[in-house]
Amino acid sequence: MSPETRLFASWLVAAKTTDNPRDCWLVTLAGILPDADGLGLIPDLVGGAMDRPVHCYYAEYHHWLLHGIIGGVAIALALACFAKRRGRVALLALLLFHLHLLCDVLGSRGPSPSDLWPIYYLGPFSRHWMIEWSGQWRLDGRQNQVITVALFVWILWFASGRGESVFGFFNRRVDKVFCGVLQKWHHTLVTSLRRTRWS
Repeated sequence: MSPETRLFASWLVAAKTTDNPRDCWLVTLAGILPDADGLGLIPDLVGGAMDRPVHCYYAEYHHWLLHGIIGGVAIALALACFAKRRGRVALLALLLFHLHLLCDVLGSRGPSPSDLWPIYYLGPFSRHWMIEWSGQWRLDGRQNQVITVALFVWILWFASGRGESVFGFFNRRVDKVFCGVLQKWHHTLVTSLRRTRWS
């Protein structure tokens, strides 16, 4: 699934299971950090744009370095070091890591039906325990789009009641304004529904 889908899902889980902003953001990071092994795309694109030989770092290392259990444990331990409730964050980070893997197995296929992205659970040390599903959805497929929209609507609903949203991950001031607007709209909607109901 796309990075924004995983961000939305990770933040919703984190917001429901943590009790302070720092731990919430750390748990959210756990759901998206495995894709850091895909940063090889940057030198691949830069090399291609400069007419230099392309090394294919993305194809070689994405889903290999951080998508195995070793990467998941490393991410969980590293994030727990910065947490207020370390044990809880470590466990939640492992849970979100596995949610990330599930999302990849379900919906990360390329345009061709044979363009599947397997998960090597013991990577980067072994290619045993490969997880692959032949019915994997296209990354830009209808299923992924529906899930992303549904998660976004859930975030809007959640933010209107809680007063914070996933956008605080990037900028807390903007998030405060955004949630304030949502809360006003929510209040207006609820008030108008009540009036309609009693009239």
